[in-house]
Amino acid sequence: MFARSLALGSLVACLAAASAAAQSSASSQTPPERAVRRDIPMTNMIRRAHAAGTRDSTGRPGRNYWQLRTDYVIDAKLDPAAGTITGRETIALHNASPDSLSSIQFRLDQNIFAPNVPRLETVPEITEGMVVTRMTVNGDTVDLAPPPMRRFRGAAAAPAATLAAYSLNQTNARVTLPTPISAGGTAQIEVEWNFRVPAADGERGLRMGRWADSLFQVAQWYPRVAVFDDLREGGWDTDPYLGPSEFYNNFGSFDVTLDVPAGWVVGATGVLQNPDAVLTTAARERLAHVLDSDSVRTIVGAEERGPGRATAAGERLRWHFVADSVADFAWATSNQYIWEATRATIPGKGTVPVHILYLPGHARSYQDVGPTTRHALEFYSRLWMPYAFPQITVSDGPDGGMEYPMFIMSGIGAADHETGHEWWPMMVGVNETWYGFMDEGFNQYMNRLSRFDRQGEQPNLDGLGQTYGLISGNETEAPLMWDANYGGPMYSFQAYGKAPLMLSMLGGIVGDTAVWHAMSDYAKAWRFKHPSPWDYAFFMDHALNRDLSWFWYYWLFTTESVDGSIQNVQNAGGRTTVTVRQDGEMPSPVVLKVQFAKSGPAIRPMANATMVDSAVAIVRYPVDVWFPGSRTFSAVLDFGSRPIEKIILDPFCRFPDREPADNVWPRSPTPPAQRAAAQAFFGAASCQY
Repeated sequence: MFARSLALGSLVACLAAASAAAQSSASSQTPPERAVRRDIPMTNMIRRAHAAGTRDSTGRPGRNYWQLRTDYVIDAKLDPAAGTITGRETIALHNASPDSLSSIQFRLDQNIFAPNVPRLETVPEITEGMVVTRMTVNGDTVDLAPPPMRRFRGAAAAPAATLAAYSLNQTNARVTLPTPISAGGTAQIEVEWNFRVPAADGERGLRMGRWADSLFQVAQWYPRVAVFDDLREGGWDTDPYLGPSEFYNNFGSFDVTLDVPAGWVVGATGVLQNPDAVLTTAARERLAHVLDSDSVRTIVGAEERGPGRATAAGERLRWHFVADSVADFAWATSNQYIWEATRATIPGKGTVPVHILYLPGHARSYQDVGPTTRHALEFYSRLWMPYAFPQITVSDGPDGGMEYPMFIMSGIGAADHETGHEWWPMMVGVNETWYGFMDEGFNQYMNRLSRFDRQGEQPNLDGLGQTYGLISGNETEAPLMWDANYGGPMYSFQAYGKAPLMLSMLGGIVGDTAVWHAMSDYAKAWRFKHPSPWDYAFFMDHALNRDLSWFWYYWLFTTESVDGSIQNVQNAGGRTTVTVRQDGEMPSPVVLKVQFAKSGPAIRPMANATMVDSAVAIVRYPVDVWFPGSRTFSAVLDFGSRPIEKIILDPFCRFPDREPADNVWPRSPTPPAQRAAAQAFFGAASCQY
């Protein structure tokens, strides 16, 4: 005991001495003014995926990548007078994971309209939600009303699992399995259900809805198996559907039959399998010529109403649609729809039909939808990768801006944006619930490029990146890596607004065309798969051949900005020293626009400078100049003795800045005009130095 006490005392003395030495050493060194973080934080879930080989540091799917597949056969019937849909489905759940599944998680999104569920926005009508009346797994009946599940702690043994469904009145339900689905195995699930489609008369629906008893937009309408992936501990996606954030779905196939009254025109995800049974001879003849030209053709006109005129004759008709490699299915139907169609020509693929369904009173809102959708399909096919699906349908109704595979709810205002979603998340299956910026934000970015192309102009992303300085520091902003379900008051900026600003800055570092090429390769690598933000960041680094870890850290994990300025300019002996300061925590390259006098001695070349014309140079210093930790950097301009009249820091307005007025030397008496424009609307930001 005594010897142990002596040893302990010696250890304490040694530790005290080491601590004193460390303090003495620290006091003799000057700490950096700021510490620039230069890595991407690795959370437990991405570490697990890398360790398992399902993903890797190149940002590509790993050698052991897997994902579930779900194949649906659905038969549903619409009762317009009651406003109800009754359905039954068979789901083949293919367990491609290395784990056996002792439960199945279901998405019952229609329950967001029920009175007892949590939600983050109002709904147009409170309904009974989704009523599941029968369920079986591999032929065995699921108990739909079991006793509440009890929690067991300590030595108490949990009872054996029963085949039972829990939380069927919520948007996320669980079915426990006494016999797990083995790794590599398949389960057959049968479900019967019904619900009342929420009315949205006089207001916008929540991603779906009905107008009286004459028009129905139907989505989030069938019990759906949730995603089980390699990222989450436990595998299953259990986030609730709260309203603003969208979805994360398995890829698979759909074979759907929709029973509606004759005279009702139906548009849906997938390809119509039985046109002879549901369409008139005239409609089929008109459809046969849709791919002949870019003209917009009327398939069912305003004067063609009722059985035998709008559709085939009869009392009720069964419309049969099939879709493969899709993650969802949506549809719309009305006894008042005008049906028009045109085509889009997809590079490397050929022509696909574009169907437009709208009410006669909305003709003005839909007159340019066909050409706009065509342009979007063709432009985004060139920008990222070819449109993968065999058709697209645009539908009028309560929701004017929502997207599903091959099917969008939109008028002219959102047609380009909603069509853009066919790339993410419909072809690149990102988790919209957690990382909304990977679909909404990327989409907003490419919508801007599409608008320039539609107008025959060169794309201009100047100004966007700088405007983030006006937002950075707002306490209500959540970082992009924060679960968007809980994004708070600035959810829209988090999901939609910030990513275009981030990609503007990235273009300011590597060039916009390099960004587009890298994102195109990323889209192709993750086509019909589920990338995470880490996969995206690592992929972009490899595609751009740059270590941009510092960039991804500050944009994705923080709400910091650059806040650059020109502190001082001094000239001595033909050399001009520009002192640049960054008061924010995010670093950036130093880019200077140097404007010389129109005449004078010859301008001496500099290795890191590019002459724009005979009197203007752009000088670039890499972001590395900030890594030692100083907040100031002295840029020495060695152009010779030609007088310099003006210097601008960040002349293309790509780096987040709280006050752009101090980026100019000599100081301007009034702030640059672009600040007011940027404050008005980020998408309209300009750079007017």
